[in-house]
Amino acid sequence: MKSLTSSLQYFVVQKGRLSNKEAIQAILGGRVLVNNQKGQLRQVLQPEDEVRLDGQLLKAGQAFTYLAYYKPRGIESTLNPEIENNLTQALNLNVRVFPVGRLDKESEGLLLLTDDGQFYNRISHAETHQEKEYVVTVDKPLTAEALAHLAAGVVIMGKMTRPAQVQKLGEKTFSIVLTQGLNRQIRRMCYKLGFEVERLVRVRVVTVTIGDLSPGQWRPIPQAELDSLNQCLVK
Repeated sequence: MKSLTSSLQYFVVQKGRLSNKEAIQAILGGRVLVNNQKGQLRQVLQPEDEVRLDGQLLKAGQAFTYLAYYKPRGIESTLNPEIENNLTQALNLNVRVFPVGRLDKESEGLLLLTDDGQFYNRISHAETHQEKEYVVTVDKPLTAEALAHLAAGVVIMGKMTRPAQVQKLGEKTFSIVLTQGLNRQIRRMCYKLGFEVERLVRVRVVTVTIGDLSPGQWRPIPQAELDSLNQCLVK
């Protein structure tokens, strides 16, 4: 999933039908506005940017969709129509949005959905180490030793998992905050320690929480919540 970008100068040449010299003069002269602000010569345009030349609209800003969705258990985190119980069928939206990250079929909880390619790349990039919080129920009582191992790290697939924040919530239930997303990580960690996961719910992605959503429900992410999220992503 990609966002198409171009330089303001190139865009003005193409859409304003100006020569390269005329485009430079127009930008330096303040005749080109980007989101109602004076454009900069080397500025890179984003899909959401509005561009005007001498008051004439050259480019309307693209409106993106940002959703928080409670993925039910049994739904696959894919848009592939050939896979049964896919997201496209489950959501039934009139816009095409992409899941940011994955939740395996047996897991449930918060999944972020968007058509903003830059946002998608920032939050899903593994090296950003963004927090994701889960509530996990296992098949037998938890021990202090097992909780300590989950927090310190467990060797799965030949590598040690990063340290995690772990809190016991009940006899068989705990919360865990991860900063990585290895394949079926929590299930593999628990299995290595002798536990089977009976229920796994993601309740938070960075600053966005599942709130009072029920399985199958979604809500738009408001601008204030997006701003808070974006501040974390640029750190």
